[in-house]
Amino acid sequence: MLNYGRYKRVPVVDYPEREWPNKEIQKAPIWCSVDLRDGNQALIEPMVVSEKVEMFNMLVKLGFKEIEVGFPSASQLEFDFLRQLVDRKLIPEDVTVQVLVQCREHLLRRTFESIKGLPKAIVHIYNSTSTLQRDVVFGKTRDEITKIATDAAKMVKDMSGDFAGKLQMEYSPESFTGTELDYALEICTAVQEIWQPTPDNKLIINLPSTVEMNTPNVYADQIEWMSRHFKNRDTITLSVHPHNDRGTGVAAAELALLAGADRVEGTLFGNGERTGNVDITTIAYNMFSQGINPELNLEDVRSIAEVYERCTKMRIHERHPYAGKLVFTAFSGSHQDAINKGVKAMKDRNNQFWEVPYLPIDPMDIGREYEPIVRINSQSGKGGVAYVMESNFGFKMPKGMHKEFADVIQAIAEKQGEVAPESIYNQFEAQYLTAKEPFELIHYEVTDIGMDTRASVKFRYKGEIIEASAVGNGPIDAVKGALQSKVQINAKVLDYDEHALTQGSKSKAAAYIHMVDLDTGKATYGVGISSNITRASIRGIFSALNRLY
Repeated sequence: MLNYGRYKRVPVVDYPEREWPNKEIQKAPIWCSVDLRDGNQALIEPMVVSEKVEMFNMLVKLGFKEIEVGFPSASQLEFDFLRQLVDRKLIPEDVTVQVLVQCREHLLRRTFESIKGLPKAIVHIYNSTSTLQRDVVFGKTRDEITKIATDAAKMVKDMSGDFAGKLQMEYSPESFTGTELDYALEICTAVQEIWQPTPDNKLIINLPSTVEMNTPNVYADQIEWMSRHFKNRDTITLSVHPHNDRGTGVAAAELALLAGADRVEGTLFGNGERTGNVDITTIAYNMFSQGINPELNLEDVRSIAEVYERCTKMRIHERHPYAGKLVFTAFSGSHQDAINKGVKAMKDRNNQFWEVPYLPIDPMDIGREYEPIVRINSQSGKGGVAYVMESNFGFKMPKGMHKEFADVIQAIAEKQGEVAPESIYNQFEAQYLTAKEPFELIHYEVTDIGMDTRASVKFRYKGEIIEASAVGNGPIDAVKGALQSKVQINAKVLDYDEHALTQGSKSKAAAYIHMVDLDTGKATYGVGISSNITRASIRGIFSALNRLY
């Protein structure tokens, strides 16, 4: 049995006056990407300068206006990367770069060297404030920890006098979720009083879930409590930086937005230490799925994923929200059938809103395609096979035919596993379109005789070439009569369907003949295709007879 007794519950917040549960997200927050710092430091192989430049350019293209580019005082590589961005003029006017630095004078001075020449920048200072780290890492009191933060804030303020551009400061009480709320407020307020922010030059106070320690609602309580107790709240940009240790980083960030957060720091696809940072793409696509403009350019998730995987050398999981290869794929037969019907209903009703079962968004809106939505395995049903045939190849099989053909595919799937759309079509072709035994059509002529039709047919039956003719109430009836006059068959046409396969001058039609052997009761479908609907129908008769006999 798991030794759960070794672990203490993290206390919740006694905050009955919470208001966030009754709110809804109305707009996108300020986004700050930390892919190049927090994300990069968590890579097995950190990005080289060329990869960091490529990642930076993509983040700009995606619409991030605040990008934490690194820890320039930590290494020469980090310093040189920022200088490349500056010297090569790669930072657009509407983008502010952010640099992280510990609360130490020599590191702060090196950081200010790195941002020289920038028109604007965010200097992000931090120190850990949790009860555990104060005890076991630093061995310091609250006052001593506060002094680290306030001394650094004073140094930033002093050094900002020599910075020609506009400087904004950010302060993070690292390990905020493990810090007493009253003390978190105390240390943030102390920094605020030194920086003296204004509504035009706000102080960013970032409250990170450095280690996710409790359920998302507790984080939301902490954020709302802080937001409501800050002095001069209009001079503060309240930022959150959730991690994903409990697997609820996205939920924590979304509830934090309800609780008053203005800004979210995170990474693409959730890269970061341990289980990662909060995934900004997922939050943004979640907003998009609710009709909210995420204010990021995320129309092509495949291209974003390609750059991300190449630069980070990390793989996006197949089930990752929105970006995973399988997230718009349905294996369940009932899911496949519902998707099929939902897409058809959308088209039939000309619905301006996307409403399809099991698909919260239209995959095409984010650069995905319809083709991989339905994949067929032994768990799939008739609806899925029918959907593949219609969406991939244009065959709108009659409803009664769905099970007949699905049984063929299921038998294959039970032996080999998943059946690709191309293999499904190959089976359809073999079963319905190309069979020539025992009947093979060679030639036919159809002429009208008053209200009736005469059909003359030349065909091969079990290797013998036969010619026959008959009169019927239409081409199908006449051809069937001609065949029955020469070959011992006793069949009846139960139903007939047709539709265009393609549009334009080279359009083809598909004809479906539902036929029964009156002696045995066996019924099946035949399919014929041709640019001429009469020819398609006659081919459908031969297809059905080959399946019956």
